[in-house]
Amino acid sequence: MSELTRFRLFAQAPLTEAFSEPETVTVSVPAGGVGPGPCDERMYVVDPIGKPEAYGHTEAGMSGPGAFLPPWTGPAYPPALPDAAGHFDHIPVDAPEFEAAHLYAAVRLTLDIWEGYFGHRLEWHFRSRSQQLELVLQRDLFENAFMGFGFLEVGVHKARNGDIHPFSLNFDVIAHETGHCIIFSAVGVPAPDKASSEYLGFHESAADLTALIAAMHFKSVLDELLKNTRGNLYTLNHVNRIIELTGNGQIRRAANDKTLYDFEDGWQDEHTLAQPLTAAIFDILVDVFHEQLLDAKLIDHAAEDLSDHLENDPDYHAVMQPIFDRAYARAPDVFRQALVQARDIVGFLLAETWRALGADDLNYADVGRELLIADEVLTNARYKRIIYQNLVRRGIGHAIVGPKRERPKTDKPGKEHNHMNSTRTFVPDAPAPARGLRVRRPLSYRERLIRAGGRS
Repeated sequence: MSELTRFRLFAQAPLTEAFSEPETVTVSVPAGGVGPGPCDERMYVVDPIGKPEAYGHTEAGMSGPGAFLPPWTGPAYPPALPDAAGHFDHIPVDAPEFEAAHLYAAVRLTLDIWEGYFGHRLEWHFRSRSQQLELVLQRDLFENAFMGFGFLEVGVHKARNGDIHPFSLNFDVIAHETGHCIIFSAVGVPAPDKASSEYLGFHESAADLTALIAAMHFKSVLDELLKNTRGNLYTLNHVNRIIELTGNGQIRRAANDKTLYDFEDGWQDEHTLAQPLTAAIFDILVDVFHEQLLDAKLIDHAAEDLSDHLENDPDYHAVMQPIFDRAYARAPDVFRQALVQARDIVGFLLAETWRALGADDLNYADVGRELLIADEVLTNARYKRIIYQNLVRRGIGHAIVGPKRERPKTDKPGKEHNHMNSTRTFVPDAPAPARGLRVRRPLSYRERLIRAGGRS
């Protein structure tokens, strides 16, 4: 069997001591199969010089509406090069080429992980135009990261203290955007008149969950998670903090108290609308983990029931943490194995669910129904009670989401507030992109953070 290509990846943004060193990983391409860039048959990295703006669909200009899409044909910085054996783990972290290698490896690893859950290759939704996804480094203080028709483009996060953190080194951000690519492949792009509010929220939730599950494949993430929580996953940690921007800032929390009932009167931002579904899946992950611990006789039913009862109680940590501390001390390796099993069970359930969904008029009730069917198919309905209770608790299948509200008056005009007809869902009719038109700017990650009520 051929040796697989090695890279080094930061499991989380390298802003804390726990994740200050990259971890060696392998991707599914045999050594020697990844070329300069890096590149392979599915994707390639370009580090452009003088790229004037982000890719995407454009507003009307002198030539009318159009598109600025890959490939980039202008000048570019030197590519990351493999060593003589075909690996990329020799590149120093402070070299510009490391960012290119890191971006490629993060996308490739995320795709590998999820194709493993799906059990087959996922074809790009833009394959009629190109077989390769263009991965673009933007070094000119482009404060965003997003994917679209044939591209995944990453810039930087500018912290309030002025520090610059490149998204090319943030695995969560890259995995999130790769998640959008995966959902477009598995679920599809809705017809213009069939794109529901909940499709938009589902997309953000699925991208968050793609990143969450992918991050849990890093040894360092599991080590740090269990060291800090001893298995009490509702403690604030690197798994339920989705897309960390700084040491104490994140876009959204997987463990949150949002329900669909909060959106019956309407919604303003799909990232917030995503939170009830994300939280339901995170709760399912925790409960499946508890089932594995029950099987191993490391916790009893009384402890599991107490955890469920106290989940949103302010005394949860004080009551539950000592129970987990004692159980974890008895068998830390079994805790780790149980967590990996729960991760993979939920990964397989999500892949089976997403595969069964259709994009047109999608709603959260569809997601819940297909999740229950996936559980019946994959586990003989072992987790039916867990899944059903967590869906009901979040109002999924019961609450009806209200209409899209007008954006707040304090927002500046011209900002894109959702992905309806955005750079992501835009599918060009023309065979070639138009150039030189002004691109409609997506929300930056800082703006998403602020709108989601977080801090940076």
